Amino acid sequence: MAYVSRMRRYYQDEVVPAMQRQFEYDNVMRVPRVQKIVLNMGLGEAINNARLLDAGVEQLRLIAGQQPVITKARRSIAAYKLRTGMSIGVKVTLRRDRMYDFLDRLVNIALPRVRDFRGVDGNAFDGRGNYTLGIEEQIIFPEVDYDKVERIKGLSVAVVTSAQSDAEGKELLRLLGMPFRN
Repeated sequence: MAYVSRMRRYYQDEVVPAMQRQFEYDNVMRVPRVQKIVLNMGLGEAINNARLLDAGVEQLRLIAGQQPVITKARRSIAAYKLRTGMSIGVKVTLRRDRMYDFLDRLVNIALPRVRDFRGVDGNAFDGRGNYTLGIEEQIIFPEVDYDKVERIKGLSVAVVTSAQSDAEGKELLRLLGMPFRN
């Protein structure tokens, strides 16, 4: 039997019927779902210190459970001493069960570890049901060893859904456990 993540099973058993009732979808395939999650860590300081890029790759690999890719600068910016093609960040795209496993760890383990956490902003949707969340410290994930962190960096988490509106996307994420404050 193939591995099915706990969050994916929860989505199929609980979220889909709840969304069908609330939004009156006539077909199960119309129910919005999470398509992918993109984790991005900008490392502008890597221009001067290449070790920061290696540390960022390793930390994002631990957080995501998959090898990230190094992002390159698209254009030169003289004020930042940046040239086209220089490595300035790392990103990883999660799909299927890895995506659901990450979402499960994010809402149940990592976000509750944030000091003075009152929920995430419910207005960070893009108009098409996709949600972007900024995390200020990568050390909220238990996979990252605090003693090995040279510099605390943030990362952005973009949750791409198949929802047609922000209301559908927000309800989908709320049912999956995303702790919205408003």
